[in-house]
Amino acid sequence: MNMETQEETKEIERLYAETLHKVERGSIAKGKVIAVKSDRVVVDVGYKSEGIMHPSEFPEKELSEMKEGDDVEVFIERINDQEGVVTLSRGRALKIEAWKTLTDAYNNNSYVEGKVIGKTKGGVLVDVAGITAFLPSSQVDIKPLRELDSFIGQTISLKILKLMPPKNYFDSQVSGTSLIVSRRAIIEEERSRKKEEILKVMKEGAVLRGVVKNITDYGVFVDLGGIDSLLHISDISWRKVNHPSEFFSIEDEDEFIVIKYDTETEKVTLGYKQKRGDPWLFADEKYKPDMRVKGRVVNIVDYGFFVEVEEGLEGLVHISELDWTTRPRHPSKYVSVGEEIEAMVMRVNKGERRLSLGIKQLKPRPWELIEERYKVGQVITGKVKTLTDFGVFVRLPEGVDGLIHISDLSWMKHIKHPSEVLKKGHKVDAVILTLEPDKERMALGIKQLTPDPWKDEIPEQFKHGDELKGQVSRITDFGIFVKLRGDIEGFVYPPKADISGEFKEGDEIEVRIVKVNAEERKIGLSIKNINSGDEQ
Repeated sequence: MNMETQEETKEIERLYAETLHKVERGSIAKGKVIAVKSDRVVVDVGYKSEGIMHPSEFPEKELSEMKEGDDVEVFIERINDQEGVVTLSRGRALKIEAWKTLTDAYNNNSYVEGKVIGKTKGGVLVDVAGITAFLPSSQVDIKPLRELDSFIGQTISLKILKLMPPKNYFDSQVSGTSLIVSRRAIIEEERSRKKEEILKVMKEGAVLRGVVKNITDYGVFVDLGGIDSLLHISDISWRKVNHPSEFFSIEDEDEFIVIKYDTETEKVTLGYKQKRGDPWLFADEKYKPDMRVKGRVVNIVDYGFFVEVEEGLEGLVHISELDWTTRPRHPSKYVSVGEEIEAMVMRVNKGERRLSLGIKQLKPRPWELIEERYKVGQVITGKVKTLTDFGVFVRLPEGVDGLIHISDLSWMKHIKHPSEVLKKGHKVDAVILTLEPDKERMALGIKQLTPDPWKDEIPEQFKHGDELKGQVSRITDFGIFVKLRGDIEGFVYPPKADISGEFKEGDEIEVRIVKVNAEERKIGLSIKNINSGDEQ
């Protein structure tokens, strides 16, 4: 080899050496992917020979997307010039980069993200950029949590409380206690920030959004974003509230009105019903007598039931306004709680916060129907409703009662009490004798269903002087009643001598007709063969 050739060879070696990067063991180098095989990944790091890594060195997602020509950072584990082999590690490069990132976050007081991967004693383990961190249970939330299972699998924001990078960054045995994180610190910082913002606009009358954090018998505790406040049960709704849970659940978010704010103690009292005005303020203008309204039955009592026509405004349907009948049934027979009904406004008293309603007014007045459907002389069918000493009340299908006077039960039978011929609940036919819808009165008669026998029949059958047999039906101080035929009775006037002790009811005796008075509907009798055969 001549001198010229030797010089050319040295120049080529010098130029080749300049093209190589400075590659040192234990450093991180940037390389280019040459080949991706099932058993190895070949990377050119600018050295005279390529480096080789096993595919397991790469995260699964990165490996699936990797292709020739991609840039990748790797850790130089070993250089063997004699064999011309460079051993690389992607995993160790990632760990070193992760610790550097965590150190920067710690020094800058910035947040990191991590995925909860499991539970451990006293807290949970979190994967933060490939490093296992410990999240104590006391640092998970600002309130104590009974269980942490729901956090497993979640990706959450965290703040680094303690950072102790290992001397050997890629040491796989490093404990999770070398990296301690907190979720609670972020929540507290966020609450503090929100609190400052809310305090700028906090004043009485302000409308603020809040989250329900606790519910008690007397009210609801609301988090306004760093400021706890109370919504008393009396300020939840204009209507009656039995328990706050009827309106709110834990974690509900809504808008509330600031009723009172103490700047020294930062105590806040909220209102919810105040978002809507008091419904009674304009009740007398909104609801007028004879106006129809719809509402929901909210309570039933013995004297009526209450209807909510709008939130916080209830009206009473008194028992007297349930039905046109004089004795309506219990209110529960007409409606049930929760039922939507229609009613008519009777009276409005804004000062006393009273709204009187009625439902019978929505139905035709029974006596109006009676006036349309019936007339004097018409035969009706009804049911015996009530028996009294003076007669019988019969209920018609329209719900009104007609009276059958005791004197209109029979043409001939002397009736002491209506129970002798009728029973409660029996169906009867009767004739309308008088009809006065304006006075809500109707007179009925049963005997009028048949012709009056006193006009022709009795005067024809019974003549003055006739002698016949009869049966004692009743004995009184003023005389004896004798049953002649059917229901026809005659009356034996008391004789001079007292003969009441000589007879008893049911005795058969002979009598003589001494008087027939069709106008007074009386037949006068005398007794034969009494006191030694003398006629009495």
